[in-house]
Amino acid sequence: MKRDSKLSGILHVLLHMAEQTAPVTSEALAHIMGTHPVVIRRTMAGLRERGYVTSVKGHGGGWMLSGDMTQITLAEIWRAVGEPALIALTHRNESPGCLVEKVVNQALEQASQEAEALLLARLGEVTLAQLAKDFHHHYAAHSASLTACNNEISQ
Repeated sequence: MKRDSKLSGILHVLLHMAEQTAPVTSEALAHIMGTHPVVIRRTMAGLRERGYVTSVKGHGGGWMLSGDMTQITLAEIWRAVGEPALIALTHRNESPGCLVEKVVNQALEQASQEAEALLLARLGEVTLAQLAKDFHHHYAAHSASLTACNNEISQ
């Protein structure tokens, strides 16, 4: 089963948008994500319906965050983008009458449901603001290490 990166991608886009003071075009966001602007517009439409982003038309228009990042959880974003699969575990269905296959499938299904419930609960605890804070923390650490490296090179 192919892994679904829709949630990861839209979180990436939203964090880029959080760093901007002006609207960001679908074209610019598509470039960041290596996709087509239509894909961005479709995805953003679900976020707009829930009030997490707004769209500004005309020259200088684009997308902007409109919700409070401290109140928007990753679980809410997951729901807004259509609840893509969280667990990419599947089971066989080649022999529906086979009791061994049935027992294996039940065990895998139960484990998947339990894991998904735990993951969704955790996504409900993490906000966009926390991701932005983590980004700034990593950015500061990365910038400091680059400065230290540059100082060593120049000596």
